[in-house]
Amino acid sequence: MRKKTISLILLIFLIIIYIYTVVITSMPDKMVLFEGEEINTKTLLGLNLKEKDESMMVSSNMNNQKINDAGIKKLTLNLFDKLPIKAINVSVLPKTKVIPVGNIAGVKLYTSGVLVVGMSEIEGKDNKIYKPYENTGIKEGDTITKINNKYISSTDELIDNVNNSKGDIIEVTYIQNEQIKECNITPVKTDEDEYKIGLWVRDSAAGVGTVTFYEPTTQTFGALGHGISDIDTGELLNIASGEFVTTRVLNIAKGEKGNPGKIQGTIENQQTIGEISKNTGFGIYGKVNNISSLDIDASKEMEVALRDEIKLGKAKILCSLDNKNVQEYEIEIKKIYKENNYNNKSMEIEITDENLINKTGGIIQGMSGSPIIQNGKFIGAVTHVLVNNPKEGYAVFGDLMLKQSKEIGNKIQ
Repeated sequence: MRKKTISLILLIFLIIIYIYTVVITSMPDKMVLFEGEEINTKTLLGLNLKEKDESMMVSSNMNNQKINDAGIKKLTLNLFDKLPIKAINVSVLPKTKVIPVGNIAGVKLYTSGVLVVGMSEIEGKDNKIYKPYENTGIKEGDTITKINNKYISSTDELIDNVNNSKGDIIEVTYIQNEQIKECNITPVKTDEDEYKIGLWVRDSAAGVGTVTFYEPTTQTFGALGHGISDIDTGELLNIASGEFVTTRVLNIAKGEKGNPGKIQGTIENQQTIGEISKNTGFGIYGKVNNISSLDIDASKEMEVALRDEIKLGKAKILCSLDNKNVQEYEIEIKKIYKENNYNNKSMEIEITDENLINKTGGIIQGMSGSPIIQNGKFIGAVTHVLVNNPKEGYAVFGDLMLKQSKEIGNKIQ
């Protein structure tokens, strides 16, 4: 009996250690907050944050604490107020106003290197079957950046380099899970007297989405609320450059249960809005070069709501569906995931506006990025639709998008 009791106590002790280890390791080394924003992160009894000057910054209940002064704060995560465990740098940004947009726009992205989207066997000139990529370590979703130590930026450049090898071994540099790797591949000569390595690659992507906001102080924009991933691999595209262009809506395919709708548009012969320099899980970002193409009203500039200001209940989204002015449509905020800093599903939303439901059936592809307004403040953007109920979906917090935009703005300035 005594042995069982000791074993049980030891097991509980190990579980507690494991839980604390998971929470501590999940705490980021860096944080970005706005003035007055609450620190939203999970914590446990006995853990607290202090500034380096030893003044108490956050108690065991971190989620009710705010930092009110802009600047760089150096915090320490402590156990039982005595043992320093982890250093955390917090960048506190001043409150910022943005202009919600809601215009549909075209997206053109060009990858940094070329993305591997598939592999296939090759029949050589000798009628034998080859797999040049076999045992090289290259996988779908990897990005090839160099051939024989020369940078490549397009599919054509890769093809030219492989053909110029004349069958000699080539050294391939590629990125896999954010790690740079190298391998050797021997191209195979085909019946067409071309050399191939059996890799299907892509160097660009295009689509339609919604511009979320424009920040006048830095002339930057945020859009979509989610990143652009390759259609074959599902990997977030590592981009070298891109552009946002005006688009003309051709058709709206209404969404229904099990079949998401979409906005069909053309980006041919349209105006450039700006340059895209960042593709993230929270949207795409860049600098606006042609402000007139957005047709925005500067008088509608508004504050970005902090998370504790977002409430369950009524809100509005902005979007343009018929090549005319941006319209407001009513929605309902059904659930708020206040501590979510890790993905773009910050809020659950439902379309309640009958006019929008009649036009689209709810949320459809192309509406991603539609800004959400509540109580006169920008609170976030539409990101996803529920396939089995197109009236419902998800939205990302506005502060998560603006923090991405701020990084672009700081580089520009």
